[in-house]
This record gives sequence, C-alpha cells and structure tokens, in this order.
Amino acid sequence: MSLNPTLSCPICGAKEGLSRCAGCKVTFYCSQEHLISDRPDHEGACKDVKKARIALEDEEATLRAAPGDFMPAGETIFEDEAGYFWGIVKTRPYMRARYALVEALLEISTYAAVDAALNHLLDMLRLCRSDNMGVRDAVPALFLRLGKDQECYDFVKWWASTGERSDYDWGDLDEPYLDLKDQNALEPPVLFARADLSHSISVTLLKIRILFDLQALKSAAAIGQKLPQEVLDNIRNQMASNIISQRRDIIESDNLDPLIDDFQTQVSDMYNAVDKSNRYFWPALLRPGDNLTARPGSYSSGSKEEMQLKLLYSYNSWAETPGAIDYIRMLAADRNW
Repeated sequence: MSLNPTLSCPICGAKEGLSRCAGCKVTFYCSQEHLISDRPDHEGACKDVKKARIALEDEEATLRAAPGDFMPAGETIFEDEAGYFWGIVKTRPYMRARYALVEALLEISTYAAVDAALNHLLDMLRLCRSDNMGVRDAVPALFLRLGKDQECYDFVKWWASTGERSDYDWGDLDEPYLDLKDQNALEPPVLFARADLSHSISVTLLKIRILFDLQALKSAAAIGQKLPQEVLDNIRNQMASNIISQRRDIIESDNLDPLIDDFQTQVSDMYNAVDKSNRYFWPALLRPGDNLTARPGSYSSGSKEEMQLKLLYSYNSWAETPGAIDYIRMLAADRNW
C-alpha cells in the first residue's frame, strides 16, 4: 500500500550490512558490487540530488552570511524569522534551492528519499507559514506514499478548515498552525468538495485505501470463521491502515457492510468533486502518457496545465496503492467515458 520503511538493497533486497550511497544519501546497498550494478539506473538521479544539495548548502551559507542593515541578520534568520520566509526577499533563492532538492529527491523511489523530501517541505512550511510557493500541494501524496494516512488527513483538514478562515492572521505566530491531530478520517468529505485540487485528489485516494482496508477486514472475518482468533487478529492487523488499525471497534465489528457502503459513496463523491474541479485529471491518471514529464510554468484552475502539475505530485501515490487506479477505471466506466 505504500513504500516499505525497512532499508533494503535495491538489487537483491538484503536488509543487513547496508551502506548508504555517498552521493544521494537515500539509497542503501549491501555491497560495492551491487552499488556498481545499479549505477546505470541510479547515477542520474544520484547526481541530481548531490548537485541540488550542494546548491542548497551554498544558498544557506550565503543567507547566513548576509549582513543585517535594514533586513534581518542572516546569522540568526532561521531562528528569528521562521514563519516569514519568502516575504523577506533575500530568503527566496534559498527556498527555491530547497524545493529543487525536493524535486531531485523524488526522482528516487525509496522510503528514505520520500521521507527526506517530505521533511524538507514541512520545514519549508514552518519557515513560510503562508506558503507563497504552494509547496503544500505536494505534501499529502508524500504522506500517503509513506503510509502516514492519518497524518495526511490531519494536514489536508487543517488547510480546508483553519487555513480557509478569512480572519486567520498568517503573520501571527501565536495562531494555531498545522495543529490538528487524529482527526476523524471516516467522516463524510464535505470539507473537500471544493478544496485545492491536489488535496482533493489525495483525499480520494485516502478514502479508497480505507475502503480497501474495510473490504479486506470483511474478507478476513469470513475466513476467520474457520481460523483461531490469534491468527485472525494477525491477519486483520496486517491488512488495516494506520487509520483503521486504531479503531478496535471496526476491527472487531461483525458487520462492516454499512461502513463499506458509506465509503463507496464517499469515494464516488470525491471522484465527482475532482472531476468537476478539473475534467482532465481522471483521464490522465488512467492514461498519463507524457503528462508525467510536462513541466507547466503556470496554470489556471481547471486547465490541462493544472492537471499536469497535480498529476506529477500525486501519480506515484496512486501507482503504489494496488488496485487504486483500477478502482478509478471502474468509476470512469460507470460514467461512460
């Protein structure tokens, strides 16, 4: 359902005696032989990450060395001006360089690479609360790729609730910021019918993942009639996401049909909301083609260019969730595309 957090060699899958790639620092090998054999596939992305990291380090050094004058002194800017970056013009090259590192890291599909990219984005939001660069659009899909479904839901709900308040003061660091925890991801997705497209897309996938977990639990319960309780409990724990695994009432339920029916409706509602927001997205998810390599410089709401950018953010999270794209294909077929 998501990337495996256990470190392993990409060539043989070995989990012991691993050494970190000196270039990208987010890929691990069991031997020099396997590092060399992976070089044709890994070298390009590895060099991109190393180059982007050096560029970021240079920008940080430049920023920290900047004199105060009429602007904040660089040596303390990361402490004293956290929350206000980008609004301070001299921080912009640093923020751009940091996002370039995120893009480079995401060329590598390891848990360590995606986790590093997510941590950079979350820290960029800490540095610039108002998110002038729009990096929040890339965050939810990364949470899902890491199997952090609950954290994903908490994040998107904050932006769809507190983040939409007209009286929210982005310059007041005493205001609550990304503070929602353990929100009810089973609730109807009313807040997300008109949310940012990338967030609505991720909520759709999150709801599908919960639906799949519920269906798996139902199947396990049917099998469990002939299995010892200990074996059944183990099956259930392996199948459930980090959202469902916290709901003992659901895991122990003897009738999941009403909840499954409800989630099928929720997924359908989110499918319609995304389609209404951008009619290009679902067809592109099913047949991405060169949309995954497009790099639109700007876009308008509902445009093909918007679809391309949001697809770039989210596609891997869908591809790494077995059955998710096929479920969308089924919904699309029901609507006679």
